Amino acid sequence: MSTTPSSPAPTADARSGAGERGADDGALGWLRALGPRGRRAFAGAFGGYALDSYDYFTLPLSMVALAAYFHLDSGQTGLFTTVTLVVSAVGGAVAGVVADRVGRVKALMITVVTYAVFTVACGFAPTYETLLVFRALQGLGFGGEWAVGAILVAEYASARHRGRTLGAIQSSWAVGWALAAVVYTLVFSFLGDDLAWRVMFWTGALPALLVIWMRRRVHDAPEATAQREQSAQKGSFAAIFKPGRDGQPGLLRTTVFAGLLSTGVQGGYYTLATWVPTYLKSERGLSVVGTGSYLTFLISGAFLGYLTGGHLTDRLGRRRNIWLFALLSAICILAYANIPSGANTLLLVLGFPLGFCMSAIFSGFGSYLSELYPTAVRGTGQGFTYNAGRAVGAAFPTLVGFLADSWGVGGALVFGAIGYGIAALALLGLPETRGKELR
Repeated sequence: MSTTPSSPAPTADARSGAGERGADDGALGWLRALGPRGRRAFAGAFGGYALDSYDYFTLPLSMVALAAYFHLDSGQTGLFTTVTLVVSAVGGAVAGVVADRVGRVKALMITVVTYAVFTVACGFAPTYETLLVFRALQGLGFGGEWAVGAILVAEYASARHRGRTLGAIQSSWAVGWALAAVVYTLVFSFLGDDLAWRVMFWTGALPALLVIWMRRRVHDAPEATAQREQSAQKGSFAAIFKPGRDGQPGLLRTTVFAGLLSTGVQGGYYTLATWVPTYLKSERGLSVVGTGSYLTFLISGAFLGYLTGGHLTDRLGRRRNIWLFALLSAICILAYANIPSGANTLLLVLGFPLGFCMSAIFSGFGSYLSELYPTAVRGTGQGFTYNAGRAVGAAFPTLVGFLADSWGVGGALVFGAIGYGIAALALLGLPETRGKELR
């Protein structure tokens, strides 16, 4: 009998690290580590979120034309965004429950079809009130897509690469935003404003093609599916609001602070996403083409911010990454809103770091929220906290809209910085989860 002590079985982290190093190192190691099925899931989630972004931005980009067509004031136009985001909280929470009960891919397809159908319907709206209703219903699908797609990919991704993998998914938001800006520039350059805004909404039918492909090619992660199906608590709101007792940890604290974190980040983000196009046109006097050029810098910064933030959330940790970019985003908002009149070149230059910082903060969200909840209620927890934050954060664009008449859009934009302060404080109640295996 050998007296040499046997080596302990490798832990999950050790097995993961050993398998990923070598072939899975390098710039695209995170993508190779997903495997064929995981890469198809990545493509489906990436495409779904890009088209989600595209359909969302059909409204902010058309806002000036809509305001003129329906004779709206700033408060009424801001209400479009608020209604969309508030209803999206309902859609996101419901989609999370559906994802926990019937699976991630089925829930993802439902959300994509929903936001596509009602975006197209917006193009046929005869009145402001009808458009407001259709936009609210679009929010049902818009709210659910990100959370479901992020969970689908997170359950394929390894702990070592999860941050950058989900950061890459987040970058698809910038891709959809860029596509919307290109289509906006073309449509509004060749058509009159009264027809152009309708055409913008009609192009929201594009996601239907993605659903046809996903139905055949994309599947849930097998191990996570098995764990979810074995649990008696799957898709339970009661579980995510259960307080700890008798020495057993609950999820109530996590849900409260994750909701506050999401509120702060999204309050800041949607303030900018909603009002920057109007700010550029109404207060800076830029043409359609000029606005598109400025948005190019903003969107380019956003795309690189998502990718960079994804890498940093794996290196620095989830909390440090969010803290860093909450501070930088607040600084950028204050600088952008206070650029002196006539300094449009400086406005152009600052658009890049503004887009970079306000997007990099989102890169850790997909991995962080996924890691805060167990598999059985991951969809419910992530769907609820992300979209409850979106609903409460929706008050920020409306507040800016009502203040814009007296303060100007640029002056009112500074309220976005308050959101990032809320996010930084919320992190004090949440743990670090970098390197955590999903189970």
